[in-house]
Amino acid sequence: MTQLRHSDPLYPIGSYPHTAWQVNKTTVSMLENPKPVVKVELNCQPQHVIFDLNKTAIMIIDMQNDFCTAKGWVDHIGGNYEIDRKPIAPLQQLLPTLRAHDVPVVWVNWGNRSDLANSPANQHHLYKPTGVGIGLGEPLPEHGAKVLEKNSWAASIVDELCPESQDILVDKYRISGFWDTELDSILRNLNIKTILFAGVNTDQCVLHTLTDANFLGYGCILLEDCCATSSPDFCTTATLWNVKKCFGFISNSNALEAAISQLQEEVNE
Repeated sequence: MTQLRHSDPLYPIGSYPHTAWQVNKTTVSMLENPKPVVKVELNCQPQHVIFDLNKTAIMIIDMQNDFCTAKGWVDHIGGNYEIDRKPIAPLQQLLPTLRAHDVPVVWVNWGNRSDLANSPANQHHLYKPTGVGIGLGEPLPEHGAKVLEKNSWAASIVDELCPESQDILVDKYRISGFWDTELDSILRNLNIKTILFAGVNTDQCVLHTLTDANFLGYGCILLEDCCATSSPDFCTTATLWNVKKCFGFISNSNALEAAISQLQEEVNE
């Protein structure tokens, strides 16, 4: 076997430096170059949680015009889209802090194919249950944007939460962001172990993406003030109870900001 000489340079290959291989003509090093552990102690329910900020991502679900903006699909059917705008302000405050600590921001939104080729009848029923009205991929009468179609205004993230260039965007086609998407592969390639959950609707797409994340082995923390739903209040109550009982932990953006600020204080001491 050819021995690696100290003078032989190794070249990184991979999407992210901390999970890349190092290679040259004679050698492949599969040893990762992990980020240092950044221990965060977060006040949660039902227990306090300690996690590594360098193995954490925030996942923001369905903060898009069809659900959260006037003249979107929810507004068109007479729903209260304004309730789903509740996460905007806390996310505007929180995201710069997370980005400053190199926490990946992952946007998971309905973004259907224009031909809806992978959308079975039960998904059409979700949006057009009586067969009458405006359903998936059909233009809204107010401006012609097609409901939840990829690259349409209807499926776009609200203006107030414009993604930045380093953020990751994943299209989903079901209530769960993990079903038939590349989401799990991306998170594993980033070496993510803990996911912070935000978005709408708390009791629907947020909950079921969170439960699938739990089943896949991720640690799940729902940021209550960064989530919202237009469903009746008992749906939120049940969701929070179930998350605490079975699937993860509940906290909020203020507690998270405080925990991250504590890191800064420890560094400065």
